[in-house]
Amino acid sequence: MTTMTAVGHEDPFQDPVSATPRLPSATEDRLDTADVPETLAVGRNASLTLGTDALIVLDEALLDSKGVNCCGLSLAGKNKSTRSIPFYNILWAEHSDDGQVTIQYAQTISNKSVRPAIISYTLDKPDGRLSEAWIEKLLDRAYGASQRRKRVKVLINPFGGQGGALKIYHKSIAPIFAAARCELDVEQTQHNGHGIEIAQNLDIEAYDVVACASGDGIPHEVWNGLGKRPDAARALGKIAIAQLPCGSGNAMSLNFNGTDDPGLAALAVVKGLRTPLDLASITQGDRRTISFLSQSVGIVAETDLATEHLRWMGSARFTFGFLVRLITKTIYPADIAIKVEHSTKPSVRDAYRAEAAKPARDTDDRPLPTTDAGLPALKYGTINDPLPSEWQLIPHDKLGNFYAGNIAYMSPDANFFPASLPSDGCLDLIRIRGDIARHTAIQTLLSIENHSFFDLPHVDYQKVSAYRIIPKDQKEGYISIDGERVPFEGFQCEVHQGLGTVLSKSGRLCEARGV
Repeated sequence: MTTMTAVGHEDPFQDPVSATPRLPSATEDRLDTADVPETLAVGRNASLTLGTDALIVLDEALLDSKGVNCCGLSLAGKNKSTRSIPFYNILWAEHSDDGQVTIQYAQTISNKSVRPAIISYTLDKPDGRLSEAWIEKLLDRAYGASQRRKRVKVLINPFGGQGGALKIYHKSIAPIFAAARCELDVEQTQHNGHGIEIAQNLDIEAYDVVACASGDGIPHEVWNGLGKRPDAARALGKIAIAQLPCGSGNAMSLNFNGTDDPGLAALAVVKGLRTPLDLASITQGDRRTISFLSQSVGIVAETDLATEHLRWMGSARFTFGFLVRLITKTIYPADIAIKVEHSTKPSVRDAYRAEAAKPARDTDDRPLPTTDAGLPALKYGTINDPLPSEWQLIPHDKLGNFYAGNIAYMSPDANFFPASLPSDGCLDLIRIRGDIARHTAIQTLLSIENHSFFDLPHVDYQKVSAYRIIPKDQKEGYISIDGERVPFEGFQCEVHQGLGTVLSKSGRLCEARGV
């Protein structure tokens, strides 16, 4: 008997059979992995085979199907009896005592979307020991080094972006998490700064992940909430932060989930690998805040923050704001001092390629800090301290853009920092003069989408581990830290290598084209 079902979002916990499913048991006698066959016969004319990178479904019943899409197998009519489901898309599998084998997976419904679906077979000759061992082998292939059944604290920002996060979560995200048997604790943020409060008081032993159904603002709050704890270092190392894209700025998801689609992002979180992430301390006045994404002074900051009233445009507001300011050739004078690690583009490129060439990292082997370890001490002091002796404060009277990034994408099609590495201990710093010709400025904007931005001669690109910037000759202006506006005054930044934790697809790199 064969059952194939596409699962709707109305009931993500729907059980396709009446028998009570049984999870693989660790206490029962199991077959040795080497003795488990690659193929499980599930009927007279059907079988499930563990292929190289996919589950192969062989079922002659598919030949009787009429050109329909069922369970994500894209049945094309009477021409194929074999279909495959990538292991990456397998969410869960289980069997029941009456011989029912059920597999739940993320069905591709378009180039940019998935939804949970089910295939279910009843074995002619139930063999619980064999079924359990085969399912365990399937889940090993499906998850690899990724943690199964993650314990996820979900924070939904109902006010972010265009205000649809709650609906998006229930329609596209929750069904994927449910099918993967994630343990969920869902909470809506109620006001600005609520994410800080939640993270500051979070029981970090109860969760593996904090997943933010929001834009980039709630992850920023969560980082800072964890950073305010007396056990900040341990909290930042233990809890992985993930983004489920529901805002107008979804840079974190683009970089680590490789998508700004909520369903695909949920799948990426389910399968995500723990990955160290550099965090930066920003000192301004007597305040110390944590930055995970970027810091900007000049055209990018103004483009981001001065277009808040255009949130209805989605990510297009950034392009619109950028073009408006290019035309005016605005400059933002400042004095800048930096701690340079790679000063030239060839050096930056070599550093990136050396890291990218390393084998994939599927385990997070960092030792977990003790419970009394707070934020790291600042090696270079704060903005209020004398400038470190090896730094030199250099006037930039024609500055147009000062932009420091920790990861590659800042918005869709905006890979500003192609040489960025999540945990190399550096920020990638871009400086561009504000008095360049308008056609050169427009060329700069277009170059970001065609991946030639890094090589433009008027773009100064370095890797730095710390810097100080002091705006001058302006009483008012915009400074953006992770997309959040801060006072228009000098600040100092210092990178802490691998202090934070995220989930990524590769375990070490952004999902972006490098240099």
